[in-house]
Amino acid sequence: MRTRVARKGQQTPEQEIAGQHFVSFCSNDYLGLASHPQVREAFKSAVDRYGLGSGGSHMVTGHCAAHQLLEEELADFMGRDRALLFSTGYMANVGIINALTDTGGLVLQDSLNHASLLDGGWLSKAESRRYPHNDMSVLQQMLSDSNASHHLIVSDGVFSMDGDLAPLPELIELARQHRAWLMIDDAHGIGCLGDSGRGIVEAFSSAGCDPTQADLPVLVGTLGKAFGSTGAFAVGDSEMIEYLIQFARPYIYSTAMPPAVAEATRTSLRLLREEPWRRARVQELVTRFRDRAAGLNLQLSHSTSPIQAVILGDVESAMRASRTLAQEGVHVSAIRPPTVPAGTSRLRITFSAAHTDAHLDRLINALERVSADVSSETQNLLRYRY
Repeated sequence: MRTRVARKGQQTPEQEIAGQHFVSFCSNDYLGLASHPQVREAFKSAVDRYGLGSGGSHMVTGHCAAHQLLEEELADFMGRDRALLFSTGYMANVGIINALTDTGGLVLQDSLNHASLLDGGWLSKAESRRYPHNDMSVLQQMLSDSNASHHLIVSDGVFSMDGDLAPLPELIELARQHRAWLMIDDAHGIGCLGDSGRGIVEAFSSAGCDPTQADLPVLVGTLGKAFGSTGAFAVGDSEMIEYLIQFARPYIYSTAMPPAVAEATRTSLRLLREEPWRRARVQELVTRFRDRAAGLNLQLSHSTSPIQAVILGDVESAMRASRTLAQEGVHVSAIRPPTVPAGTSRLRITFSAAHTDAHLDRLINALERVSADVSSETQNLLRYRY
């Protein structure tokens, strides 16, 4: 059974859990903004101005000036016509997929997509099918064989459990060839990837991939990761965003996020844009981690993102490794089925700009103990499979 743990204090790398002190490598606070003094001050000031709750849905009385300004600033940052706020990423994905599809349609999803995307497809009136992870040849065959009235291709930008990237140029080309809509959930990419932090789209720009809004009609981001806040957003052209306002039911029928959260997130966005050193620091940590972990007889995922997975295979191995790290004062969760496929249970390590060199040293030293418990035979098998 999964269990929850209650930490004390702010969202920082050093945490107290159940009376013990840990260095955490579990958080999605990639840029270290969740507890930034300016972000906290913006929230406190906004509570004095707006109060706590928004009082209703965006369509009734909940849409405040803070929401409107944040949407405009997100659209400008992402280089799109408009942005639309959602209270959670799960609601955004379920609502958008259901708004864009109907009976007779086909939703095609990567097999390792986030649960919110998969659920969105299953809850829609369209047929939902999955293709093997990043396998464009199978996706092309599915599109060629389909007689559906409309198609929606859906993929994570950065896959949340492995940290690898979707093949964006190939997805765009297949969508063009088959007149399909393309939706990318770049929850783990926006803020972290690209020179300006615009995510997977910017990351592929050096390879000549510069999709128009027509090429990529729906791009979803979250505010609960690199922004250090909560909530989510979608960006697209004016017509698409207006359509979602009218037909994305989780948007229409949910209370808007507290306006103070929107104001604090505006400060996060400003810091994200003004302080590129945060992204550079995360990439430095990832590079140093992979260089040092390479000699530990551990199977790493193929990732250059802040998400680094140590694949251990069976559930008990992953749980034992997590306990070993905890004994060394390092908090890393064991990820196991059904979150990941059977036989790929793992440690999911995430890096933050707030991590210090000493934190990284502590992680590597703790992983040396994990490595000593993993047989060479097991690691060779995992390398063959993974």
